[in-house]
Amino acid sequence: MALVSADSRIAELLTELHQLIKQTQEERSRSEHNLVNIQKTHERMQTENKISPYYRTKLRGLYTTAKADAEAECNILRKALDKIAEIKSLLEERRIAAKIAGLYNDSEPPRKTMRRGVLMTLLQQSAMTLPLWIGKPGDKPPPLCGAIPASGDYVARPGDKVAARVKAVDGDEQWILAEVVSYSHATNKYEVDDIDEEGKERHTLSRRRVIPLPQWKANPETDPEALFQKEQLVLALYPQTTCFYRALIHAPPQRVNQPPWERPWVMSGTG
Repeated sequence: MALVSADSRIAELLTELHQLIKQTQEERSRSEHNLVNIQKTHERMQTENKISPYYRTKLRGLYTTAKADAEAECNILRKALDKIAEIKSLLEERRIAAKIAGLYNDSEPPRKTMRRGVLMTLLQQSAMTLPLWIGKPGDKPPPLCGAIPASGDYVARPGDKVAARVKAVDGDEQWILAEVVSYSHATNKYEVDDIDEEGKERHTLSRRRVIPLPQWKANPETDPEALFQKEQLVLALYPQTTCFYRALIHAPPQRVNQPPWERPWVMSGTG
């Protein structure tokens, strides 16, 4: 029943998101005329080679309108981002509920273990689509944005991805990528699942053995302080694995959507 309710709410949110996207386009089209007027006014001023009181007054009014238009469009976009975040949250809750209930389609056999290549592709897509933190003027990036750690009393939610320190088969300890199953306030311990289904294991770990992973990307242009800095020690995933290794940052990214092959922040292992 909860799954049906989630599906219904997701459908409503998608309809609302569609309307917000249309509003954004309408707002942008409406403001375009004012921007053209600003450009033409500047061109006339250059042609006449003077700044008269008339042009000053006109430009002041045009820029005031442009600022209001930009703020209106920004508000619509923020509402759209909120809808997207809610949709993603509901999809994740639905996935966890189905996982816990062990629900499968009656016409299909139980889900097979995911192949390593498919898992690696999904993890890469998840990292690339991590939402960008977009605060209002004066806002500081929150915990779990980029390099900003979680607060001391933070408890990761079921479904959250974490770095978990577990004992390997040979007895050595290693950091692995895991998903939170539950947290017990009585024992202050997490139950987490190894994200790699080939070695599917559930681990019960104390909080100090679990590091919540970032939930937002930081914008290098507006929030550089929220990025890992040069020579900073971090945990990085070995290529094509779900195991972490200690590494040093060479340099932080310069722009938000920098492709991996252009990023100067390739990490070096420290053993």
